[in-house]
Amino acid sequence: MKALTLLTLLALAVLCLAAWTDAKHSGAESGKRAAFLSKQEGSEVVKRLRRYLDQPGVGAPAPAPDPLEPQREVCELNPDCDELADHIGFQDAYQRFYGRV
Repeated sequence: MKALTLLTLLALAVLCLAAWTDAKHSGAESGKRAAFLSKQEGSEVVKRLRRYLDQPGVGAPAPAPDPLEPQREVCELNPDCDELADHIGFQDAYQRFYGRV
């Protein structure tokens, strides 16, 4: 989800920069702005995005969910278990209050 959000923001930034440089280069036609990118500019944007996504760690899948998360939430809802978990650790506190993990 973070990668998708980051990718969207990056694409918007690239499009804004492309429009800004296009407007800068066409000083005589300052009143006219193109609504679309040319094929060459579009392919450059895609190449930049591909290079960004090929970097290690950027396009990596999300980590697997923690299998103990439901037990951790149960322990957090019980104030005594939550307090004990702060002192001796979650697994030991959960075992004392609810039995085996």
